[in-house]
Amino acid sequence: MTAQQMRSPSREGVARAADKIAQLLPQTPLLEAEINGHTVWCKADSLQPIGAFKIRGAWHRLSDLSQAERAAGVVGVSSGNHAQGVAWAARRLGIRATIVMPVDAPQVKLAATRALGAEVVLYDRPGGEDRDAVASRLCAERGATLVHAYADPWVIEGQGSAGLEIVAQMQARGLDGPTRIVTPCGGGGLTAGLALACPDAEVIPVEPEGWDDVCRSLASGEIQRVAADAPPTACDALQTPATWPINFAVLQQRCKFGLVVSAAEVRAAQRWAFSVLHLVLEPGGAAALAAVLAGKAPVDGRTTIMLTGSNTDPASFAKVLQDDD
Repeated sequence: MTAQQMRSPSREGVARAADKIAQLLPQTPLLEAEINGHTVWCKADSLQPIGAFKIRGAWHRLSDLSQAERAAGVVGVSSGNHAQGVAWAARRLGIRATIVMPVDAPQVKLAATRALGAEVVLYDRPGGEDRDAVASRLCAERGATLVHAYADPWVIEGQGSAGLEIVAQMQARGLDGPTRIVTPCGGGGLTAGLALACPDAEVIPVEPEGWDDVCRSLASGEIQRVAADAPPTACDALQTPATWPINFAVLQQRCKFGLVVSAAEVRAAQRWAFSVLHLVLEPGGAAALAAVLAGKAPVDGRTTIMLTGSNTDPASFAKVLQDDD
């Protein structure tokens, strides 16, 4: 069995990850705003050094590797944000990193991953090639450690460190912590980590239309896959084929339901974040905000919205700002 299969993520692991990350990175801002007449709190993890929350799980995972594992290197799978998190952590720790990325990944994410020193191996996502199979082959050939984007206990715990930051930041404002956390969801690593970190809060995953496998999994009680003919989506960060048992075990216990947002709702959220919060958000990073703005997620004075990524192509973002759906 692999290390990923031998242990389960825990709240104690989240706390240890948070301590490690606090020694390395400053807390990202928790921004106060008003939506639909209620105060909301926006956790701007889009302002991390790599422009996404993924740096949390990557650092927790790679910094826990043994010397032998570090010498053999790591392999990650990602459309771009986890890729940059792994590449950033690997460069800082002196570890060779190889990232399996789709041929249709945004060029800004491919370029940023290579700039951080990682080797990029492309796979044909539109053609149906299995990224996990490509990564497994590379790990077998090189003796490398797989750092999965969401199906890894260390990664889940690392992402959950954002939840402990939210609690501390709200308590510093005289609040008891979040009653609800609305979060973008791809494979469920962040959602599971937040659920472990904040057991008293309702955690609501949000996915783009056509890529709502977690929502359907929660509704059916069994892991569901994205349809083979799933439509294109600008939310590349949330294009995962299915969650994994390690994530679903947490989600089933802690998430009552998930929400789905349309492409137009995501674009509206990107524009709102730019005009109100003065933040650039990539489509996937704005999914939770889209659900709240559309009135799909309930809000109160202690609802937190995860803003998870800012890695968007300048031309694409300019078009979002110019268009008015």
